[in-house]
Amino acid sequence: MNINDILQQSGALDSISRELGVNPTQAQAGAAALLPAILGGFKKQAGPQAGGLGGLESVLGGLGGSDLLGQVLGAGATPVQPGNEVLGQIFGSKDVSRQVATHASQTSGLDPALLKKMLPLLAMAVAGYMMSHKGGGAAPAGQQGGLGGILGQVLGGALGGGGGRQAPAGGGLASMLDLDGDGNPLDDILGMAGKLRS
Repeated sequence: MNINDILQQSGALDSISRELGVNPTQAQAGAAALLPAILGGFKKQAGPQAGGLGGLESVLGGLGGSDLLGQVLGAGATPVQPGNEVLGQIFGSKDVSRQVATHASQTSGLDPALLKKMLPLLAMAVAGYMMSHKGGGAAPAGQQGGLGGILGQVLGGALGGGGGRQAPAGGGLASMLDLDGDGNPLDDILGMAGKLRS
């Protein structure tokens, strides 16, 4: 199961569509366009150059941990500040968030202003989901436990799951965005953002 399906089943996408005043189909299309960059950002943040899984877990725990998903699912308006802080950690700047929204708009046909509002909510939902599933005892032989295990499952589902054409680096939109074949579409989005600015 990929992260888009997980967010659909958890009710997060329904909550986001209600909060933003869009229909569920638009929310799903926006999530499909934005999630590869969000997941790529988490993957990059969990890498050894950025502080590793321990650093990522500490940051997400400090921002609310598993409660981040609960805030998105809550009946009232979602406070977006924690989501913006998550985005700041994984993207590094608001400029990158804007470029991600612009690129997602080109691939989904949705308004970039809407996608910019959706980004922090999706980041909170994904971070909250990962933190709520990071425990759970010993991992099966040959599999990583903890946050690394859940991040691997989420990334594996996003990069390898779903129908449609398969690419060597995975499937779906993530592989289409992963132009250099390194498994991390964020690098390519950042590269495109640099070209747009130059």
